Amino acid sequence: MTTDAAAPWAERVPDIRLVVADMDGTLLDGDGRIPDTFWPVLERMHRRGVYFAPASGRQYATLARLFERVRDGMVVIAENGAFVVRDGVELSSHILEADFVRRLVLRLRSLSTADIGVVLSGKRLAYVERTDEAFVSEARKYHVALTHVDDLLQVEDDIVKVAIFDFGDAETGVAPHLADVRDTHQVVVSGEHWIDVLAAGVNKGVAVGELQGRLDISRDQTAAFGDYLNDIEMLDAAGWSFAMQDAHPDVLAHALYRAPSNRDHGVVDMLNLLLPPETSD
Repeated sequence: MTTDAAAPWAERVPDIRLVVADMDGTLLDGDGRIPDTFWPVLERMHRRGVYFAPASGRQYATLARLFERVRDGMVVIAENGAFVVRDGVELSSHILEADFVRRLVLRLRSLSTADIGVVLSGKRLAYVERTDEAFVSEARKYHVALTHVDDLLQVEDDIVKVAIFDFGDAETGVAPHLADVRDTHQVVVSGEHWIDVLAAGVNKGVAVGELQGRLDISRDQTAAFGDYLNDIEMLDAAGWSFAMQDAHPDVLAHALYRAPSNRDHGVVDMLNLLLPPETSD
């Protein structure tokens, strides 16, 4: 059950060594920006040897640009855990089979009743074939390294994710058409209008678990923040799990604590409670 994160946790003394945070609806404010108040907290974490990792469905290039000023040593969990990079060096990736990508693209093209756009997220670039600004502007929010191709079936890249934008409600619109895909691949609703298809067993939680192993950090030394369905496994991987105030109901059910809304800079507030400034700070 989710409890009020502002309440004292006297029975558990935080020993946080790793912080992972979703971006949209979580760390980013209502204007889609990293709050100015976050940067001093991040500097404090660095001084104390606490790792911070953004964990998002966004493309690696997009996350790298957001954190360009402080990327040294930072781990970036991109593409909902399908592509993990540290200091520009790949730590792990999960590639979708080329034949599966081809069959999925053909299936999505056949959904004449749905108004959708498809993004193939590769290691190098993200690819779209729709050119209308309504779709492209949405795709660019999460994929800064985006290029147009005449035919997605001709893309030559290692594809780590197929992202589908539904102009209606993704959970009730295109998602039911992918029910059987869940038998062999990971299908996750990552936003009101977005569905991501990944290799089997890939999610943010798996990526966090692998990172904990690399860094010799325990679950109870990990804090995680999220708001949507693609954050559930990540929250489960953390001993200190926070759902944002207006998170999806299923996410609220998985988190131990509740943080204020992203519009109120809830992640920053909770980190200041978990990692209070010291006199020397």
